[in-house]
Amino acid sequence: MKQYLLDTNICIYFLKNQYGVAEHIKAVGNKNCFISDITLAELYFGASNSGQKEHKIKGVKAIEKYFTVIPIQKALECYGDCKAILKKQGKLIDDFDILIGATAVTCNLIMVTENVKHLARIPNINIENWIKK
Repeated sequence: MKQYLLDTNICIYFLKNQYGVAEHIKAVGNKNCFISDITLAELYFGASNSGQKEHKIKGVKAIEKYFTVIPIQKALECYGDCKAILKKQGKLIDDFDILIGATAVTCNLIMVTENVKHLARIPNINIENWIKK
């Protein structure tokens, strides 16, 4: 069975029940979907920075319980390698994106993101875009 790492944008669409993300997760099974603790941090920031903090924090806590959260420690060496390669190529992307992508590579998970353009720069990453607008 395929297993997936959900990017922050996918989790946001899941929380908002947009673009069929919830249906896609149901089809593959939430036990086959994971998130990085970097994604969790980004979601908590978004919730805290919103006008509906308490409501949004509840959604983030629900995501945290629904999906297994992968700690970034597993991906730190891969992150260092990826960032060095991207820097040499002149194609750097945001550190959080590299950390999330490195987690997918290290854990042999398919990266699910709408941000294909940036994450595709990470060596050896396998990407799917579930978003059809």
